[in-house]
Amino acid sequence: MYPFFEIFDGFIIYTFWLTLTLCFFFFLWMLKKLSMRLGFDFLLFRQNIIWFFLSVFVFSRLFYVFSQWSHLKYTFESLIEFFIMNDYNFSLFWALFGFFLVLFLRLKSSKENINKYIDGVVLSFIFVLFIGYIGSFLWGQVYGKETHIGIEIMYNTPYNVVPYQVPVFPLPIIYAIVFFILFWVLYILSLFIHIKWFIGYVWLIAFSSCILIFDFFSGKNDVLSNYFSFNFNQIFALILLWFGIKGLYKITKNKSVDNKIIIQ
Repeated sequence: MYPFFEIFDGFIIYTFWLTLTLCFFFFLWMLKKLSMRLGFDFLLFRQNIIWFFLSVFVFSRLFYVFSQWSHLKYTFESLIEFFIMNDYNFSLFWALFGFFLVLFLRLKSSKENINKYIDGVVLSFIFVLFIGYIGSFLWGQVYGKETHIGIEIMYNTPYNVVPYQVPVFPLPIIYAIVFFILFWVLYILSLFIHIKWFIGYVWLIAFSSCILIFDFFSGKNDVLSNYFSFNFNQIFALILLWFGIKGLYKITKNKSVDNKIIIQ
């Protein structure tokens, strides 16, 4: 684990902020690239970038505090503790919620259909998940629990924040590999399947299924997993999985696909 590295004396680069910065710019780059092929307006994201950033930050941070309420409830005693934190932890699902909330409100005000943007947004998001999970591995936001499969890793650096003294399941690395492969599969599918929303719904199903399965190997606890064998991430993944299956079912049953559904 390498939470930071020092280029020279006094100049420290934190891997957490480095990977977040890379995710931010690569996400925008992929959005712009896909906007030209899928036919949606990239200016919507560029002109509202501050609102997207603030919504993602606030919602992802807020829900993480709630999920870890037993030892983070002090956070609400001061706004400084909430915004300038020392644990650098966020909720992935509520980051998604914050992003889509701004997107939905912005499109509603301009009377546009959100389905036009879904495929490009989800492809861009999964494109940067690989980088994000590598960063979470280096810093220790995501880690697995003790298993005996044969692929475990040991966190034994001086800056270790993982509360295990034994080799644990390499959860962030598994997520990084799985989502990297998933991105390329969906990206290739998007070149041949010209039905809008299809990629978005397939992504919901695949992404949610991965979280449902692999989060059983998570070594982190929240207020839900302290009492049950599942956590909040898996609850939200189950909800997204239902939406994905329902949406994909509607597409497959739609025998009258019109010009609004086909990407020209």
